[in-house]
Amino acid sequence: MTEVRPAAAASASLWERDAEVAAIAQAVETLCADRSSTGHLLVLRGEAGFGKTALLAETRRIAEARGCAVWSARGGETLRSVPFNMVRQLLQPALMSLHPEEAREYLGDWFGIAGPALGIVEPGEGHADPQGVCDGLVAAVTRLARRDYPLVLLVDDAHWADQESLRWLAAFVERLDELPVLIVVARRPGDVKADAARHLDAVGEAAGRAVTSLSALTPAAVAGLTRATLGDHAEASFCREVWAVTDGNPYETVELLAKVRDRELTPSESSATELRALNRAARGGGLVDRLEKLGVDATKFAMAAAILGADISVAQAARLAGLGRDDAARCAELLRSARILTEPDPAAAPAEDGDLEFVHPLIASAVYDSIPGGLRTAMHGIAAQVVADAGKGLAAASRHLLQVHAEGDEELVEQLREAAREHLAVGAPDAARRCLERALREPPVPDVHARVLHELGCATLLTAPARTIEHLRKALSLPGLDGDERVDAVYRLSQALLHNDQLGEAVRTVEAEAARHAPGPARLRLQAVQFMWEGVNAGDPASARRSEKLATLAAACTGRDNSERALLILRGFDLMTHGENAEEVVEFCDRALVNGRLAPGLGWTDQEWGIELLMMLASSYAYTDRLDRADVLFNEALRAYVSAGWSGGHLALAHAYLGLGLRRRGRLKEAEESLTESLRLAERVGRGLPLYWSATCNLVDTLLVRGHVDRAWEVAEQYGFAPPYPSTIVLPDPRSVRGRLLLAVGRVQEGVNELEEAEKAAAARGHLNPVMVPWAVDLARALAVEDPARAGRLAAEARRQAERFGTDTAIGEALRCAAALETGQRAVRLAQQAVTYLELSPCQFEHAAARIEYGILSRSVAELGRGLTLARSCGADGLVEKAQQALQGLGAPQVGLVPGQTRR
Repeated sequence: MTEVRPAAAASASLWERDAEVAAIAQAVETLCADRSSTGHLLVLRGEAGFGKTALLAETRRIAEARGCAVWSARGGETLRSVPFNMVRQLLQPALMSLHPEEAREYLGDWFGIAGPALGIVEPGEGHADPQGVCDGLVAAVTRLARRDYPLVLLVDDAHWADQESLRWLAAFVERLDELPVLIVVARRPGDVKADAARHLDAVGEAAGRAVTSLSALTPAAVAGLTRATLGDHAEASFCREVWAVTDGNPYETVELLAKVRDRELTPSESSATELRALNRAARGGGLVDRLEKLGVDATKFAMAAAILGADISVAQAARLAGLGRDDAARCAELLRSARILTEPDPAAAPAEDGDLEFVHPLIASAVYDSIPGGLRTAMHGIAAQVVADAGKGLAAASRHLLQVHAEGDEELVEQLREAAREHLAVGAPDAARRCLERALREPPVPDVHARVLHELGCATLLTAPARTIEHLRKALSLPGLDGDERVDAVYRLSQALLHNDQLGEAVRTVEAEAARHAPGPARLRLQAVQFMWEGVNAGDPASARRSEKLATLAAACTGRDNSERALLILRGFDLMTHGENAEEVVEFCDRALVNGRLAPGLGWTDQEWGIELLMMLASSYAYTDRLDRADVLFNEALRAYVSAGWSGGHLALAHAYLGLGLRRRGRLKEAEESLTESLRLAERVGRGLPLYWSATCNLVDTLLVRGHVDRAWEVAEQYGFAPPYPSTIVLPDPRSVRGRLLLAVGRVQEGVNELEEAEKAAAARGHLNPVMVPWAVDLARALAVEDPARAGRLAAEARRQAERFGTDTAIGEALRCAAALETGQRAVRLAQQAVTYLELSPCQFEHAAARIEYGILSRSVAELGRGLTLARSCGADGLVEKAQQALQGLGAPQVGLVPGQTRR
C-alpha cells in the first residue's frame, strides 16, 4: 500500500486530508474571484482528535495567503452556558478595529439591539426580544462582512457553542445567497441536544453536499507520519502498533510520536510494547498522572485554567489556584513545555485578556474531569468572584455561580437574580432561566421564593408556556407576592395559559383572582383582563350578561387610568363584534385615548397590558371605516417593534394587522407584501399560534380580492389554512374566508358547507358585524341559483345588520349583494345605491367592484372606465380583467391584460 504524505506546507495533523484541503482551497479561490458571488458553507464532521482544528488552521493559512480577512471562534465544553460567547469571539477582530462611533454607523438601527449582546453597548431595562437580537446580529455581521470582503469565518467545536450563537449561525447561513462569505464549521457528531441540535442540523442542511465526515487515518498514513516524524528507519511492526494503539486518531498519533521522540525511543519491534503505556499518558487518567509529576502547584494551576475555560490569564489563574505571581509564571511555563497549555494564536480569535489556552480540547476536558467534585465546586465559587472582581459583571460570572454548592446563601440567590436580569436584557432568556432555576435550588428564603418563581415564569413565557404555568401557579400559592406584583403574576399566568391554548382556564384564573380583591384599581385591572380574554375567545358562547356587565363597568369609566381605558376599548370592541352602531363603537374607542394618542403605559412595547388590547382598539377603528386612525395605530406598532428590535411574534402580528388595514383601504399590493412578511416571521415563531392564523387568513383574503385565486389556494394548502380553527378570534373570520376560497376554486358545495359553519359559529358568539364576519353575502351569492328564496333572506338580513351597524362600507356591500340577486332595473338601482355608499367609504377595492358591477348592469362605458381606474390603483387584477372584458363586450377599445393575473 502506498504511504500517503501531505503537501510540504501541511502539518502532521493534515496527513490523508488532501481532498479536504483541496475543497477548502477551491472555496477560498471562488470567494476571492468574484465579489458578487454567493457565499459558501463547509461543514467538517469528525470525532475528537480527527484533525478538524488542523483543517481550520490550514484554512486560515490559505485564506490569509490570498488576502482574506479571517474571523474565528471556538466553542468550549464548559462555556456552553455563556450566551453569545461564540459570536462575540467571531466579531472581536472587526469590533476592536472600530471606534464606538464607527461601530454605531456600521450597525445603524441595529446598534442598540445587537450591541448589548456583543458587549459594546450597555443593555437597557426590561427584556430584549431574542429573535430581534438574533436578527440584529445577522445584520451586524452582514454589514461588517461587506466591509471586510473577502471574509472567511471559522467556527471550531460548534457542538460546544452556546445556544444563542448557534441560533445566529443558523440564521446567518440562510443569507449566504446574497453575501460573499466563506464559512467553515467544525463539529463532532452528536454531543448536542434540543434547540442547539436543531440549529446545528439547520447549518448542516444549508451546507448540503459540502458536509465532510472525517475518518481515522489508514495504517499507511500512520506509517508515513511515523517515519516522517521519527525517521525512515521506523520498522513496519512499530508503525502498525502506533496505528493499533491510537486507532488512527490523528491527534493521538501526533502526541504519541512526540512522546516517542522525547523519550528517544527506538522505533523498532522490540520497543513497540511501550507504546500503549505512552499513549495512556496522553489522555484521561494518564494525562492526570503526567500532570501530577509536574508538581502540586502546576496541577493546581492547570485545574484553575480548566475552571476558567476561556480568557485564561496568568493573574486570574494564580488567584484561583492560590499561587503567587512568580510561582504562577513558573507553572505556566512548565505546562507549556509539557504541551498542556500554550499561548493563543494572536491571529485567531484574540482573547479579551487571556495569556493561555489548552493545547487541545481533549486535554482541557481531561483536566476538568479530574478535579474532585467538592474541590471543583469550591473553585467555581472562587472563580465567580474572580470574574466579578475583573469587572465582567454577574452575567459573565453566572456560569460559575451555577456550579456552586447549594446551602441557602441569600447573597447567592440575589446574585443569580441579578445575573438573570442581565441575561434577559441582552436577549438570552434560556441563560436567565438557568440562573433562576439554580436560585430555587439554593433555596431562597420564604419571602423571596415566590418572587424568584415569578421571575422564572416571566423568563420562560415566550419559550415554554407550559413551564411558565407551573412556575407561576406555584408562586401564587406561596406567600411573598402582594399588591401589583401579585396582579402582574396572575396576568402573566393568564398569558401563558393563552399561549398554551388554554384560553378558558385563562379566563377562570383571572376571574377567581378578581373575586379575591376589594373594589379598586387591582380588581378593575383583573376584570379588564378577564373581559379581554373572553373577548378573543372564539369558543365562548354569546353571553348577554357578560356584555351587560362590561357595559355597566365601562359606563362608569372616565379614562382616568389605564384600567378604565382598557375597559373602554373592550366595550368598543364588544360593540363592534356584535354589529352595534359604529358611531357608539368609535365614541368608546376615542375616550380611551389621551389627546388622540395612546396613554403612557399603554404603548405597543409596554408589558402591563400586552398587544391584544391595542389590536382590539385598532381593529375596532378598521371595521368602523375609521381607517385613518387604524393606520396610525398599525404603523405605530410596526415602528415601535422595529425600533425595539422585537422581530418575533409581536412584529409578525404588527405586519398582519398592518396588512389588514391596507387590505381594508384597498392598497392590495402593499397589503400582500406586509402579510407575506408577517407569515415569514410567524413561521419562525411556530405554526398553530393565533398570530400564524392572522397572517395566513389575511394573506388568503388579500390574494382572493386581488384575483390571484391559484396563489391563494397554494398559500392555504402550504400553511394549513383549514379546520380545525384556533380557539382565539381571528380577523377577518377564517371560516368566511375559507368558504369564499372554496367557492373561488370551484368546490362549491364545500364552500357552502364552510359558510354555513361560519353562520353557526357567528350566531353562537353573537358576532353580527357583516364586515368582520362576511359569510352572509358570499353564501347568498352561492345559493342564488340553487335556493333563491334562502339567498334573498340572507341578503335581506345582511342589509338589515349593515344598516344597524351603519358604516358606508357595510351598507354598500349589502347593496352589492342584493343587486347580484336581482335582475333588470331593480338590479341597476341597487347597484347604483351601492356605488353611492361605497364612494364615501375608505375601502377602495369595494368601491371599484361596485363601480364595475354597476357599469356592467347599466352598460355604461364611463362607469366601467372609472371602475377600471380604481381597480388598477388597488392592484385588483381580477377586477381589471373583468372590467376590460366588459368594455370589450360593449365595443370599447381593447385594453391590455394585467401581466400575471389569474383567470378562472
